[in-house]
Amino acid sequence: MNGIILFSIPLLPPCYLLTHLLFNHNPCYVIISWLQQFISNHLTVNRDGSATDATTIESEMKLNAADNGNNELEDPSLGPQLLAFVIVATFGYRATNYLVPIIKSYTLRKGISGKDMGKRGTSLEDKDVPEALGIVPGAVFLICLIFCLVGYATSHPSKLLDCNSALLSVCFMLFLGFTDDVLDWPWRYKLVLPTVASLPLLCCYTGSTSIVVPIQLRPLLMQDGALTIFGKVLCYFIVVDENADGAIVNLGLWYLLYMGMLAVFCTNAINIYAGINGLEAGQSYIIGCAVLLHNLIEIKHGSYARENHLFSAMIMLSFIGVTMALLKHNWYPASVFVGDTFCYFAGMTFAVVGILGHFSKTLLLFFIPQVINFLLSVPQLFKIVPCPRHRLPRFNAETGMMEPSTFDCKPGEYQWLKRRREDTSVTNLTLINLTLKILGPMSEGKLCTVLLAIQILSCAFAFYVRYYLAQFFFDK
Repeated sequence: MNGIILFSIPLLPPCYLLTHLLFNHNPCYVIISWLQQFISNHLTVNRDGSATDATTIESEMKLNAADNGNNELEDPSLGPQLLAFVIVATFGYRATNYLVPIIKSYTLRKGISGKDMGKRGTSLEDKDVPEALGIVPGAVFLICLIFCLVGYATSHPSKLLDCNSALLSVCFMLFLGFTDDVLDWPWRYKLVLPTVASLPLLCCYTGSTSIVVPIQLRPLLMQDGALTIFGKVLCYFIVVDENADGAIVNLGLWYLLYMGMLAVFCTNAINIYAGINGLEAGQSYIIGCAVLLHNLIEIKHGSYARENHLFSAMIMLSFIGVTMALLKHNWYPASVFVGDTFCYFAGMTFAVVGILGHFSKTLLLFFIPQVINFLLSVPQLFKIVPCPRHRLPRFNAETGMMEPSTFDCKPGEYQWLKRRREDTSVTNLTLINLTLKILGPMSEGKLCTVLLAIQILSCAFAFYVRYYLAQFFFDK
């Protein structure tokens, strides 16, 4: 019951906005309008014998919207597609929920399974748990996305290249994740291959590479209409827009590099912030709901990037559907493990919507716990201090509680990580262990609930930053 309440919280706000956007009109009209649009774009033949061009229809819809004196496209450019995406997402949930119990028997048969290290000392210690079940939501997601593209591409033909590059990148990472679960790739490949997977996204990226400089930092670049010394030095690497009085900076290739690094971060951030039942799927579900809410807010308020946010909403609806179904089976006590397959698939999906939806900076705000976990992990990830293969919390069979895990060291080593000089062990540097160290030992189910509650609060703070604090740093 607590799990149901917890996962209802992030879904309620986007559901409210989605309902508002959908049912301002009769639902039957929405369905009929979408079908009419599909037929007119694909099956209607003009009097001269030529087929109606989708680009022409899109232009006519925009002209009609302009004639009516508003900035939004007339229905059925929005409501029908959103309804279709919701229907496909529902199919994704049902299909994933149905297939996971079936596919897990195949993975067990092939020996793709593992032991739950959080159950040592219990009756479940020797039970084989199917691994790499992230392949199921990943495959179903790709099918859902292909179905969605049928409706989306008809009204947004200019985004077809983005759609295909998104499919290619997600499919590549899904393949990489599954092979990692089977072959156990070294970490150096896990850093390089996501970079390769992001290349299709970067190659078809047609958005701006400029950023808006915070009001407080603009005097560092320009004063009295002229570049400062710092601004002139900066111009050797980037372009400072003097006509905007230093308010806009064009990063050029540096921005593309940032987006490539974002793809690598997203895929690995979820992977290293894991280790207990339900955490990988749970954090991805919450971030997905936050991204969807951001998209719907921008769509509702007529953002200039409305088309990009509709594209992102299409992807996120299907992603939330399949992830919710997987979470049902991965929640404590887990009957399946999601594996690196799901972590890489989820991370690349977020990178896709952030890059192609043109809100890559906002996306990072939803990853606050993952950023904190990465910063905490830096000393171990870069071998400054010893890094055990598994840094997940230690299960105490006597108390039934999860406790912080540690690595051994000599009394005089790593003083900056110890409270007492004579200690011969140091807590592993992860947000999970830090939470246990601050709040004390707790059960695995409760620990996951606490961590996901932190994720929800972090996403709420991200919206506070994006829609309230930002007005004090940027022009309206």
